[in-house]
Amino acid sequence: MPLLRKKIPSSGEELPVIGLGTARRYERPGPGLRETLARFGALGAAVIDTAPVYGDAETVVGDLIQQLGSRERLFLATKVSIRGREAGVQQIEQSFRQLRTSKIDLIAVHNLRDTDTHLATLRELKKQGRIRYIGITTSSDRQYPDFEQTMRRETLDFIQVDYALDNRGAGERLLPLAAGRGMAVMVNLPFGRGRLFDAAQRRRMESLIDAI
Repeated sequence: MPLLRKKIPSSGEELPVIGLGTARRYERPGPGLRETLARFGALGAAVIDTAPVYGDAETVVGDLIQQLGSRERLFLATKVSIRGREAGVQQIEQSFRQLRTSKIDLIAVHNLRDTDTHLATLRELKKQGRIRYIGITTSSDRQYPDFEQTMRRETLDFIQVDYALDNRGAGERLLPLAAGRGMAVMVNLPFGRGRLFDAAQRRRMESLIDAI
């Protein structure tokens, strides 16, 4: 059965709705990562989300993609997460080198860090054809008011926001606003950094204890 796909509002391009985050597990080389990426592509998935602040994740992903020869089948998303224009340009150029690609599908301003400065740089890179989409990210409800104002003020292809079964605050204003403004949504922390798995495990243990 093929993966469910949805359209990017700004272009109409379709992407599988399930992607791969690289924080923590891909921050350094390790066993099973190559096999995971190979299986990921074989199942028809495409979106890989990374960032310069995820340890060596960009380098790990770039090396594995080169080994697998799978770049053309993937949608690579990374972020700029530093203050200052020149520092931002340097970080972005480093992402191109570490991901071993001449074009990055999406670069977003991470956690609203120097947003106006970096969006100007990203728009220029998009105009040059070096990146395809731009956006902003957050993983904290404390940033939601500023995030919302940025969404209303800027023309963006993507937003990325934290959203989970036990964390639905973004659904009150940000997700409806994204729909109204024609912005694609990427969800981060869908399992709450493992909270939901931990809760399910506790419930299972409690059920086993009650059954004894």
